[in-house]
Amino acid sequence: MSWRDFWNADTPIYVNDRHKILHYRLVARDIAALVPSPEAVVLDYGCGEALSARRVAAACGRLYLCDGAPLVRERLEERFAAEPKIVVLSPEAIDAIAPASLDLIVVNSLLQYLSVEEFGDLLGLWRERLKPAGRLVLADVIPPDASALDDARALLGFAWQGGFLGAALVGLARTTLSEYRTLRAELGLTHYSEGEMIETLRERGFVPERRPSNLGHNQGRMTFLARPVLFQR
Repeated sequence: MSWRDFWNADTPIYVNDRHKILHYRLVARDIAALVPSPEAVVLDYGCGEALSARRVAAACGRLYLCDGAPLVRERLEERFAAEPKIVVLSPEAIDAIAPASLDLIVVNSLLQYLSVEEFGDLLGLWRERLKPAGRLVLADVIPPDASALDDARALLGFAWQGGFLGAALVGLARTTLSEYRTLRAELGLTHYSEGEMIETLRERGFVPERRPSNLGHNQGRMTFLARPVLFQR
């Protein structure tokens, strides 16, 4: 099983519906705050179920939702069929987006499931699709010193605030016996230090910086902002 296979099914990552709803609501709030204008064209790459994507769509002119799992795309298409601003795409369909046409690309909680080589190839694709003044946001990047225990602590804090602490405790126990734990042990997760990410982005033609806070609830992870190098402030 690959990571794409894992995400193309119902997973134990969310301990209950409240967890999932609050997670996507928080991420959508953070993405919407980054939209530069009401006319902006936005790509959420690796969007997952994007339950609160309407909030992002309300802040921009067009929102592309892209995910590699066919099951996830089917659910997105059904959920947002009546939303004229929202377009659901496969990763292969990104080639059809015109070069230099996107104002904002958000990649949240995806890089850990990609190899360094896959990430490098995607950086080239994303850079081509960004407008000269566009911005790339890489969020939920896992630093080398992070651990599963750190993730558990972050989840429990989020659960305490969100009112699903009991379900989170049960969910953590369930996750230890799940395919996610097995895949994490077999395939691993890709980590980047702040310096490694800054250097990678510079090598790929971006002017990068680390954002003070991460998107979503886990502040033990990192978010980076990057503009094409030709853009002058």
